[in-house]
Amino acid sequence: MTSITIYDIAKEANVSVSTVSRVLNDTAPVRASTREKIMSIIEKHQFQPNAQARSLIKKETGTIAIILPDITNPFFPEVFWGAENEARGLGYTFFLCNTAGDSNRESEYLSILREKRVDGIIFLGGRINLQVCPDNMAQELMDMSRHMPIVLVNGNIAKSGLHRVYTDEGAGAAMAAEHLLELGHREIAFVGGMKELSTTMVKVKAVQKKLREHGLEIPKERQLLGGFSIDDGKREMSKLLEQDNPPTAVICVNDNNAIGAIKSTIEHGLSIPKDISIIGFDDTPLASAVIPELTTISQNTYQLGKQAVDVLHDLINQGKPKKQNVLEPRLIIRQSTGPAAR
Repeated sequence: MTSITIYDIAKEANVSVSTVSRVLNDTAPVRASTREKIMSIIEKHQFQPNAQARSLIKKETGTIAIILPDITNPFFPEVFWGAENEARGLGYTFFLCNTAGDSNRESEYLSILREKRVDGIIFLGGRINLQVCPDNMAQELMDMSRHMPIVLVNGNIAKSGLHRVYTDEGAGAAMAAEHLLELGHREIAFVGGMKELSTTMVKVKAVQKKLREHGLEIPKERQLLGGFSIDDGKREMSKLLEQDNPPTAVICVNDNNAIGAIKSTIEHGLSIPKDISIIGFDDTPLASAVIPELTTISQNTYQLGKQAVDVLHDLINQGKPKKQNVLEPRLIIRQSTGPAAR
């Protein structure tokens, strides 16, 4: 059986393809008698326009893409979960691009997505989190935005004018520091992340600012940056605990690092939070699965993804959403923080 196309419908109804398109998509008035004739033919053949046909009709594919740097980091699947659910409700399907933190892969995916004519892109991590993004990489993203809408999540390209959805990570880091100060901690360290990334340094600077308000600071030997994984957190925490005067509390760049820090602390024969308090960032599912359960800062990951899709959908439909869409972080207190050891 040969499948029928929109062109066959138009031919049988003796109308133009654009008229059939207007009936299918209800985009413009069509004479009642003509509409009835077209609908009768559609029902007779049980016609359903496929994605390619919809693309030809509406100049849209019904597909949006999400570019992210590390699918194994629980933060990014959580954002994707919120984005996918919202996108499905709006009639989109997703093209997922995992770059493994490789800027060349980012460029490859941007080229592929332009070729695939996706309706828009949500971009996380990679170049948009660099403290200083190279001009060629910034320009590539700006050039791409002239062909399709792009929404940045928790990142930025300076002077690009691109739309952003992000959690105020600086405010979240300050909350973490304030929580520890209220518990009586004065010897505080920071673990994890990379100095080249704005998402790390905004947290470090916010913590330092909060401590200075109390006449304190994190000395250089207690700022141990080195990555985002559980193993990175375990390694850097071991270095802290082997110092002559280890801290009583540690703020980690993310929950992965914090879980690694917990493992190292237990292996060193110490108790959490009796001997040392540990606080994470992101509130991923791991935070409530580890023992002791992790005090952390919620970035509202599901909402980040959902709102990014809402902004992108508005742009696709020629709307004018806000350029800056900011979510407020939340402190989630669990078992890994307690009063400073005296």
